[in-house]
Parts: sequence; structure tokens; C-alpha cells
Amino acid sequence: MIFALIIVLAILLLVAGFEMLLVLGIPALAYKEAFYGRLPDAAVVQKIVGGIDHSTLLAIPFFIFAANLMGSGQIARQLISVVKALVGHTKGGMGHVVVGGSMAFGAVSGSAPATVAAMGRMVYPELRKAGYSDRFSLGLLVSSAETALLIPPSITLIVYGWITGTSISKLFAGGLAVGLLLGLAFSVYVRIQAARDGVSHDPRLPWSERFKAIWDAKWALGMPVIILGGIYSGFITPTEAAAVSVVYAILVEMFVFRALDLKGLAKITEDSAVNTSIIFVLLAMGGLISFFVTLAQVPNEIIAFLEATGAGKIAFLIAVNVLFFVAGMFIDPNSTLLVLVPPLYPVAMSFGIDPVHFGMLVTLNVSLGMITPPFGLDIFVASSTLNKPVADIIRGVWPFVLVNLIVLLLITYIPQISLFIPKLIYG
Repeated sequence: MIFALIIVLAILLLVAGFEMLLVLGIPALAYKEAFYGRLPDAAVVQKIVGGIDHSTLLAIPFFIFAANLMGSGQIARQLISVVKALVGHTKGGMGHVVVGGSMAFGAVSGSAPATVAAMGRMVYPELRKAGYSDRFSLGLLVSSAETALLIPPSITLIVYGWITGTSISKLFAGGLAVGLLLGLAFSVYVRIQAARDGVSHDPRLPWSERFKAIWDAKWALGMPVIILGGIYSGFITPTEAAAVSVVYAILVEMFVFRALDLKGLAKITEDSAVNTSIIFVLLAMGGLISFFVTLAQVPNEIIAFLEATGAGKIAFLIAVNVLFFVAGMFIDPNSTLLVLVPPLYPVAMSFGIDPVHFGMLVTLNVSLGMITPPFGLDIFVASSTLNKPVADIIRGVWPFVLVNLIVLLLITYIPQISLFIPKLIYG
């Protein structure tokens, strides 16, 4: 009875609009007082602080800093220029550029909101000029940014790896495959819509000009080469790659492109510190929740329930998708991971589900949550960036939600998609 009241308390706090720190923290502390009153307060503080005392998490502030640097400078623009030179002439033109550009920016940022903000300002006018409707253009911009949560370096995959102890490098390899599949699915829909609306596209460039565009963007292309090449070769860890990406972005933006001065660097540093603090406060509280989930033996209770009802692996995966889809509609990705992964991960392992496969399933679900109303974060980022009504953006994302669900079904029941590249690289 008391446990049910605590769950109701969390839901009421969420509905009332409290900050996620309080939505997570107050029920956790209430649970402690109700069931573990003799537990010293010092132990609670230790779990909160100790939960984020992990070197893997250092990658998060570095990648956030690097994403803000590139979005404010020239690296993002040059990446988009290369994509435009390569695929701008295809049927659907700018639509494919948006998908490819979002994947390229995601490959150096790991942040979906940063991708929405950076891409929106640069390509939305060109989408409209090409003949795409306002609704489709908004939906495409918001939805394509999802790939940034899958294409490495993904902050979401780092958080999942921290929670479960799964190899970040293997998760990045799996995320590359799933991110490419999602991008391909979006491109197929773009081509269908382009044929329906009769949109224009750029003339085909000769290969000499394409190679010139690639050469002109060599400094921008150096970023994904350093990050992904360094990680997959084993030369540097994901955390070290994150630190290198910051140094590289500062040097290129300040001294090569001269797009950033000391005043601008200070402002970006301040914004990055604020963003990092928000994430780490949630992660710290998530450590406390995970501690109580373990003490309460919630995973064992779930396993016992599934065995008693005769539910198997397929039913479990369906339940996971439904839980994450509903949660993603109301809370942010990191909070979703912190609440649902600790109790569900051990159950997934009991069914023999590969940790990387489960990570792809979880990450694709929280990516979908970024664009699902009423509280999809990317919807509001796009609204602020482009000064568009939230309702217009919501109307535009629904077809992409359907595309996403099709991909989710493929990822859920064909684990080889998620595991092909990790096995190819790491055996």
C-alpha cells in the first residue's frame, strides 16, 4: 500500500509540473523513510554522490561542450555542405540533406537538441524553398535529429553503458548500425513525399566539385574521423575521444576558421556547464533510485511475475517497448533510462537478451520519446529555434513516428541488426 502511494506521489509531481529532480528525488526519499528508516542519511548522500563518481561519465560534459562549439561555429555548416554536394541532386534533394546532415552532426555531437538547433537554422529555409510543405519540413527536422542519439558518440548510450556496465565501444558500434537504418528509413519516406509533392532538387555536381567540397571541409570531417576512428581502433577510449574532440573543436573554430573569439568561448563554456549540471543532477538522483530498486529486489519480483503468468521473451520485449514509449511521452530520455533500466535490465539478461541489443532497443525508444507529444524535448527546441507553434510541429512529426515504430519492430525482433557491427569489430 505504501509503495503504491509513493508511485502515485511521483505521478502527481510529474503531472503538477515539478522539476525532474524532485519527481525522482522526493519519492526516492519517501521510499527510504517508509521502508529503510534506519538507513543512515550519510549512506543516502554516499549513493547520490558516489553514483556519478565514474570516469565513463566524463565523456558527457566533453561531448556537450564540443557539440556547442561546433553548432556555434563553422564545423556544422561544412558538414552539411559536404552532404549537400553528395546527395543534393537526388530525388528529394534537401530532404536527404537534412537526414544526412543530422547524422553527420550527430556523429560529432551526440546530442539531439543540439542537432535540431544547428540544423534548423541552416536548412529549414532551403526545405521550404525546395517545395516541401511547412508541416513536413518541421517534422523532418525534428525527427532526423533522433539519429544523434544513436550515431556515436551518443550521450544516451554513454548513460545506458554507465547504468548497466556494458562496453561503451560496443554500444557505439551497435548504435552506428541502428542509426544508419533509421536514417535510411527516413530517406525512403523523404523520397516518397518528394515524388508526391514534386519538390525540386539541385543539379548533379561533377565529381571534381564533390571532391572539392570534401577537401574544403577537411577540418570539419577530421572530427568524426578522430572520434570514431580512435574509438573503434582501440587507440583511445570514448572518454578520451570526448576530451580530444573539445580540444580539436576549439583549435579549429578559433584558429583555422576564426569563427570563435574568447568572449564567445566563455559564453559557450558557461552554457555547456549549465547543461552538464542538469544532466549530472539527474544522474546522481538516478543512482539513489537504482540503489533502492536493488534493495527492494524489483527485478526478481518482475521475473517471478513473468514466470507465474507464463510470459516469454516476446511478451517481455513488447512490454518494454510500451513502457518506454509511454514514459518517453512525459519525461526526458535520461530520466527514462534512470527509472526503467535498473529494474528491466536484469530481467532482459535472464531471458538471454544481449546487453548491446537491449541498449539499442532502449535507446531507440527514448529517441522516439524526443519527438512524441506532449513533452517531446526536440519539439520545443524546434519551436524556439524556428519560432513556430508547437502544434504545427506536432502535426508534422506523426508520419515520422510511424516510420520510427516500423524500425523499432525490426530492431526488437531482429537482434542481428544491432549486433552485426559490434561482432564484426570486436568478435
